[in-house]
Amino acid sequence: MDSILLANSGYYTWFVIPFLIFIARVADVSMGTVRVIFVSRGFKYLAPVVGFIEILIWLLAIGQIMKNLSNPMCYIAYAGGFAMGNYVGICIADKLSLGVVLIRVISKKDALPLVEQLKKENYGVTSVDGYGASGEVKVIFTIVARREVRSVIELVKKFNPNAFYTIEEVGFVEKGVFPIRNNWHDAAWLRIFKPFRKGK
Repeated sequence: MDSILLANSGYYTWFVIPFLIFIARVADVSMGTVRVIFVSRGFKYLAPVVGFIEILIWLLAIGQIMKNLSNPMCYIAYAGGFAMGNYVGICIADKLSLGVVLIRVISKKDALPLVEQLKKENYGVTSVDGYGASGEVKVIFTIVARREVRSVIELVKKFNPNAFYTIEEVGFVEKGVFPIRNNWHDAAWLRIFKPFRKGK
């Protein structure tokens, strides 16, 4: 009896249902954002699973909207959940740090100490001579896991604070030299989802 009265009360209609819609939208939109990143990284087995759960949650949310078309709070909750879901999805993607990137460093300063330090820390590195607008430069290339970007950039700034560098997405990597890290990213069960192989 109490549950029936609660379902028919204004509190349930104006607060509980909109709150549930908001939570559902945060969940499905954040999963959608992560799914798109999985697709772009080539996680062809994990992306469909996330997509299935995403659309299931969306159907539950839109079903409640259709049942409460006269309730403006449901519309606000739906839109607010969409906005918050994008933010949450990006935060999750940043925490996951999926994929690999190419870091290109251009330095007018002697780059040998930086190259040697990168090698010492087991980063694969290639350096070539170049010529820029201000004269001769050294161009350094290294491909690293996204989670390693901060560490590499700190090394670059340590050896040459004025170095110019760019970071680009890499779709596929075959072979190469990568530092060994023992963390959850390298768990054995996750290897089936990874779109690239690493080796020495």
